[in-house]
Amino acid sequence: MTSMVFSLEARPGLAPLKDQPLLILVGLTGVGKSTLVEALGFPRLPDRRELVDLYVLPRYGVTPPIPREERFRLTRRFREEFPGGVAEVLARGFVEPLVPLLFDGLRGEAEVAYALEHLPKALFVVLHAREATRLKRLLSRQDAFDRVRLSPEEMAELRAWAEGVLSPEELEEALALAPWEEVLAKLKIVAEEKRNYDPLGPLRLLQGHPRALILDTERLSLEEEVGAVRGFLKRLGL
Repeated sequence: MTSMVFSLEARPGLAPLKDQPLLILVGLTGVGKSTLVEALGFPRLPDRRELVDLYVLPRYGVTPPIPREERFRLTRRFREEFPGGVAEVLARGFVEPLVPLLFDGLRGEAEVAYALEHLPKALFVVLHAREATRLKRLLSRQDAFDRVRLSPEEMAELRAWAEGVLSPEELEEALALAPWEEVLAKLKIVAEEKRNYDPLGPLRLLQGHPRALILDTERLSLEEEVGAVRGFLKRLGL
């Protein structure tokens, strides 16, 4: 399903997003958000990547595509100016009034906290998985968006990037899946995301919250995830 119309300006047929029911997926790269989005089939807003391309990067005179590490730098700069990050873009938006409307997705405790306060009708589905699992999924998905610049001397940095992210055994397992250049590229993404967005922050904030559902995507099948989300919405009358 294609993305629905989203605008930062009021237009005929559009309603303030802050007044609409909205299902927000929360999680870092590789937790399984895109797979769940496709399986649910709900009308959806432009995703996080699209909103960053449209409303964040142009503030700094940048035109995508750009390497992921450059996106991390610019989105970090954006959060310094606007602590709510992408959630602030959402809260100012206007959309087609469809239910249930889906957004993929928010990251980090600050973005979720902002959305909780400024999008009072929003519901949250938090997807989480270990860093090692996220890395394996990145290595298998072959998405050009995941590419970062590599230099020949970066081989020596591989274990440094893995420090605090992967155990030595997990790193060896990843190296058995793909060439070291590709492992390093994807490991940088996982490490930078962990550095920029505490993956446990949204869990702390939303655990037990009446507007939130937590999904362990390592334990659940896709069918179980879809069933849990549909049951969650049904209990809340959507």
